[in-house]
Amino acid sequence: MRFSKTLMAGLIMLAGVNAFAQKKAEKFEKLEIEMFPKAKDGFKQVYIQLPVAKNESDLKVEFFVGAEKMLDCNNYFLMGNVKTQDLQGWGYNYYEIESNGEAGGTLMGCQDQKKTKKFVTLQPEIVRYNSKLPLVFYVPKDLEVRYRVLRPDAKMKSAVQR
Repeated sequence: MRFSKTLMAGLIMLAGVNAFAQKKAEKFEKLEIEMFPKAKDGFKQVYIQLPVAKNESDLKVEFFVGAEKMLDCNNYFLMGNVKTQDLQGWGYNYYEIESNGEAGGTLMGCQDQKKTKKFVTLQPEIVRYNSKLPLVFYVPKDLEVRYRVLRPDAKMKSAVQR
């Protein structure tokens, strides 16, 4: 009798924890981006939802806007810029990308004329990490956004003194 009461209590607790975890996951999955403007013609709206992390103030996000192109051995970059816009009345930012997809690059003579697929980007941007707000971008339809999370080195180092 006592074993069955313990088993029943354990199952009820497990069900409660499972329901709480599902509710938390649902809340995480429901991202509020309706307040952001719709994309203009020729553009698409893309966003990044960052997961909750410990010590978010220590983290940064570096994002890259670009396209894959077949290129030679030269170093290339995408021409254009990223403009930070304020979402009026909300205090949120979003990013508008201005680029026609043209690439510039160095003019080195390549020994072989072999071309490889490379991801060519605008100048990367670094922003603070915040899992509570999405990073919203408006990019031309032929471009994409990639990102990486930057984490600090675990050990603090001393500067050289002279």
